[in-house]
Amino acid sequence: MNSPTHIPGVQFSNRTRWASRGAISFLMQQGVENPGVLSLAAGLVDPDTLPVELAQEQLSELLADDARARQCLQYGTTPGSEHLRGALVPFFAELENSTPEELDLQAEDLVLTTGSQQLLSLVCDALFDPGDICLVAAPTYFVFLGALEAVGARTISVNTDEQGMCPDALNQTLADLEEEGELGRVKLIYLVSYYENPSGVSLATERRKQIVELSKKWSKSQRLMILEDAAYRELQYDGEVYPSLWSFDTDRQNVIYTQTFSKSFSPGVRVGFGILPDDLKKPISDLKGNDDFGSAHLNQRLMAQVLGTGHYRDHVERVKASYTAKRDAMLAAAENYFSDLEGVTWQHPHGGLYVWMSLPESIPTGFDSPLFETAVQKHKVMYVPGELCFAGDAVERNHMRLSYGVLTPERIGEGMKSLSHAIREFL
Repeated sequence: MNSPTHIPGVQFSNRTRWASRGAISFLMQQGVENPGVLSLAAGLVDPDTLPVELAQEQLSELLADDARARQCLQYGTTPGSEHLRGALVPFFAELENSTPEELDLQAEDLVLTTGSQQLLSLVCDALFDPGDICLVAAPTYFVFLGALEAVGARTISVNTDEQGMCPDALNQTLADLEEEGELGRVKLIYLVSYYENPSGVSLATERRKQIVELSKKWSKSQRLMILEDAAYRELQYDGEVYPSLWSFDTDRQNVIYTQTFSKSFSPGVRVGFGILPDDLKKPISDLKGNDDFGSAHLNQRLMAQVLGTGHYRDHVERVKASYTAKRDAMLAAAENYFSDLEGVTWQHPHGGLYVWMSLPESIPTGFDSPLFETAVQKHKVMYVPGELCFAGDAVERNHMRLSYGVLTPERIGEGMKSLSHAIREFL
């Protein structure tokens, strides 16, 4: 018998290593291994708000005509369905409180993606070489931090308060990088502009204008782009109505805008869109063509059908009513169970899916912390550690992201009560 030959291991790429943070996988694993745990971590949408009947009706109508059905079930184009891109022009103009003519917006300015997450990834691929720099809020969307890490980009946090990223701090950061000879490596400023994941904060209107102006001021050796992630724009429950950063970019050169229907309609449909500056359209389309040469055509045609009926707005209002009740339940529970805990504070968001809670600096909240283990194992409640949402060396370890997306208001109250019991053990 021949002796077995040695089989060498697989030599993985640097990108595989850079993409190995695994926070989402760990959270999912915790949920599977602890089925009785109340999850204040999951960023999923409320299953009761999913548009089952509306999707059934519109799909049936869409597929009723044989010729049209065959078109819908065929490959689409890389930029996406002309039907949906055409429907998105007046849709977006309405969000901007304007008209397509006033915005000078055409269907050709849009690209359709698999949710907004795909565009985030494509922008990383288009702009970053290893060692290039992205400036982000502190805290920011931790999945995008993973996308940056996967292309070898460096992330630098910019000071943020209850009104979002601070323009003075951004200006100083860019000045410091110029002095260090690093300005030429700064490619992008990333901002979740509405009801940010994780903090629930929205960037103040005046700051939106200032940050766009700063992107132009510091576009010296190359253009400094802004990626505006507006995933939660439609989930507004009260408070001020904010204009987009895109609206302040009057020459349409510096802001990349992305939005998704995953939160407002259905994550299973996975339809998002981006509005791109002219010279970014071909690079993004080329990269997307290498990935999938077009996101799911049927899903795009379904969204076009839904937007064309007028039922979409009614659905969004129902979604907002549901989440308003859930947000109010979480804030009421925070007041009931945490208001007497010294050093514990939380944000009061006007939209989105998250409440950001801060503990005394002496209490870490990470996956390897005693608090996380106690919360999950003893008190049967889970949260997202806030440290995942900070870039580079500016990590703060005493925060947590709490989601009210999935649980009922009653279960949210139970989860918050359990979490307060866990925290009390460490005060």
